[in-house]
Amino acid sequence: MKSALLVSAAIAAVSLAGCATQDTASVTMDYGRAAVAPLQAEDSYYETASGRVTAREALRPAGSAKNVIIFVGDGMGVSTITAGRIYAGQKQGLDGESYQLTMETFPNVALSKTYGNDAQVSDSAPTAVAMMSGVKTNNGVLGLDQRSVPDNCPASAGSDVQTIFEIAEAQGFSTGIISTARITHATPASTYAHTPSRDWESDGQLRGPLAEGCTDIASQLIDWNAGDGFEVVLGGGRSNFLTNDQADPEMPERTGYRTDGRDLVAEWEGKSADHMFVFDQAGFDAVDFGTSAKVLGLFEPSHMNYELDRAGDIAGEPSVAEMTQAAITRLSQDEDGFILLVEGGRVDHGHHAGNAKRALEDTYALDQAVKAALEMVDLSETLIVVTADHSHTLAMAGYAARGNPILGKSATGIGTFAKGSDGKPYTTLGYLNGPGSVCGEDGCVRPDLTDVDTEADDYLQQSLMPMGSETHGGEDVAVFAAGAGSERVGGVMEQNEIFFVMARSLGLVD
Repeated sequence: MKSALLVSAAIAAVSLAGCATQDTASVTMDYGRAAVAPLQAEDSYYETASGRVTAREALRPAGSAKNVIIFVGDGMGVSTITAGRIYAGQKQGLDGESYQLTMETFPNVALSKTYGNDAQVSDSAPTAVAMMSGVKTNNGVLGLDQRSVPDNCPASAGSDVQTIFEIAEAQGFSTGIISTARITHATPASTYAHTPSRDWESDGQLRGPLAEGCTDIASQLIDWNAGDGFEVVLGGGRSNFLTNDQADPEMPERTGYRTDGRDLVAEWEGKSADHMFVFDQAGFDAVDFGTSAKVLGLFEPSHMNYELDRAGDIAGEPSVAEMTQAAITRLSQDEDGFILLVEGGRVDHGHHAGNAKRALEDTYALDQAVKAALEMVDLSETLIVVTADHSHTLAMAGYAARGNPILGKSATGIGTFAKGSDGKPYTTLGYLNGPGSVCGEDGCVRPDLTDVDTEADDYLQQSLMPMGSETHGGEDVAVFAAGAGSERVGGVMEQNEIFFVMARSLGLVD
């Protein structure tokens, strides 16, 4: 236990030392940016969030930033962070309870309210829009404000918003997006896409009169005309960029999804001599990110592998930490500054599957990416924000003894399982709903876990309500911030205030 405390203290000391000057001096630099009024400047959510951040700035001065990196753990609620902390510590043979994730060493911390314009419990689309554009909008919608009508393109006309990435590109920034999910998935797509349906990822998904006038998300990425476009795009989702008669470069038995004949990968490569495409670890390793290369990396037909399964990929794919290091190397060449989004997208998918182990392993992988970024940047000029878009129904309960395996059965002592009133042991982690439900057509009867390996990779935690996919949770999520302008984070925040934390620190909006 003592070694874990020393390691945690050392991590905290290094992290805080890197941002001590900025946090105490609140350095304000003039990076020559012009504040703009984006399309959504008169939206009521935008105005309210702007006022709340202004009030916070009046209480404590906030510095300015040359660069911003925002990490989003998709579905990484507070219970996930707590369980993830213990999991990470125990994985390393340390005391999990006293262990600190890198994100937890950041000096400015807040809670973020994740409700949307039309929902108490939001999906990943409106929550991402809140952070990228400063407005709250409707479930399923990307790049549009509260006037949008989900799944209805004609009715949503005129509700476009501008994202912080679009505003930054217009002022010469370098930009990058990373996700372990499909790069056309909600969170990464919120930086560039405008659509009333997050599901319209490829052209074949736009059907019927309600889709008329809209374009698919993958083509919007390739056609994105903000500034000189993205410098780095790394994630999954190749199938949305290839035609339905094109063999996948890694899995030739599969073809793409596109029905319009557009080979979007070829279109990317045709933009300039600097535009490159890679699809596996070897291709990624061959790229010199210290050059002017503009890299599109799509490492799987759909989502990238869970971190737990990544070693089993024969062709290989980079970790989220490796992708983060590569992106920072490329983007930091720009003297005008950069903005980078890094999403741990599969934390969410592990939870939806009722599989806490994969969710926690991906949480730890994202934290390793945060650590990698912290080691590469100067916090006197770079703002780092770590947060989640929403939570999940994961709960940590019972009276397990200190040091009990976080994925194990709850035990009050060595070999002494805690038991429910049905006389059967239970795990420390469980879900309110999902595939691991103990309820069926014949009622609710919990399986006896006495001889079950609840720490196995594929074990699904028990849940109450039967559902094919576990759902999101609606409680607040954490926000951690360090570096230039991080003083703007504090208290209980509306999620769309995060846009102003970043954009004000960069000098892009008033």
